[in-house]
Amino acid sequence: MVPVIGSGRLITLSVVSENGQPIEDSSSENQGWLVKTAISDQRVLQWMLSLHQIGLDVVRTDRYLSFYEREDNQARLWDVLAVYTWLNPDIGYVQGMNDICSPMIILLENEADAFWCFERTMRRLRENFRATTTSMGVQTQLGVLSQIIRTVDPRLHQHLEELDGGEYLFAIRMLMVLFRREFSFMDALYLWEMMWAMEYNPNMFASYEEPENRNGNVAETDPKVLKQCGKFERKYMKSGVHSHSDQHSTLAVFVVASVLETKNKRLLKEAKGLDDVVQILGDIAGNLDAKKACREALRIHEKFLRKSKKQ
Repeated sequence: MVPVIGSGRLITLSVVSENGQPIEDSSSENQGWLVKTAISDQRVLQWMLSLHQIGLDVVRTDRYLSFYEREDNQARLWDVLAVYTWLNPDIGYVQGMNDICSPMIILLENEADAFWCFERTMRRLRENFRATTTSMGVQTQLGVLSQIIRTVDPRLHQHLEELDGGEYLFAIRMLMVLFRREFSFMDALYLWEMMWAMEYNPNMFASYEEPENRNGNVAETDPKVLKQCGKFERKYMKSGVHSHSDQHSTLAVFVVASVLETKNKRLLKEAKGLDDVVQILGDIAGNLDAKKACREALRIHEKFLRKSKKQ
């Protein structure tokens, strides 16, 4: 449908209008790749309409890394996102997927390997990117974050509520793209490795392998299952405080809580409105230490379980 896939080039200009008509641009480097006839198939049309947006996001992805100085490397990222979007029309392409996919393109030389690694990762994360007119994919996680801060740091939670920030919308980006903007490239990868290992549950993993079982009941207490689980998941299953099977109380939520706790004093003292909260949290971009954040997240997790049990 689009010969540019696999060619080492990418599309950054619209190739088709919303009514399916080809867009001609004789001055564009895209000449020769453009759609030649009107598109009537709605699935094909919606996909074609997304291709240039994927391209625009790709050329902005991790621009500080020398890897993306080469167009063919940018094109590999574009290829994977374009093919994923075609295969998953129910969710399509959402900005931020490029941040999740980029490390796989960099680390895995084979494009097919990178695609399947991204595809499996998105089985775990895709709900983060699902949005409707009334809700966002990460909204439930934000609710859990609110519950955690209210439990472990009621003063900070009260302050944020007074600033009309009790829904924690300022934390959306951290959860959607799993701290790719808040931590350095290597620290973000450290976080991913650590979080996913500690959250491992063989039953949950099976549900990721079979998407139709994604919402199945996996909170078993079988000793054999417990032994195989990661440390974080095992504590939840033993505590009886919360079933981790809904995937909303991930370790990532506690890492966000740890980030808020590191800025506790500034938020309480300086934040007079939500803009101040956003600015204070924006100052941390690329300056956080992943190991310290992880240690603090696990400390908060212990405190949350302890207090929740008492309540």
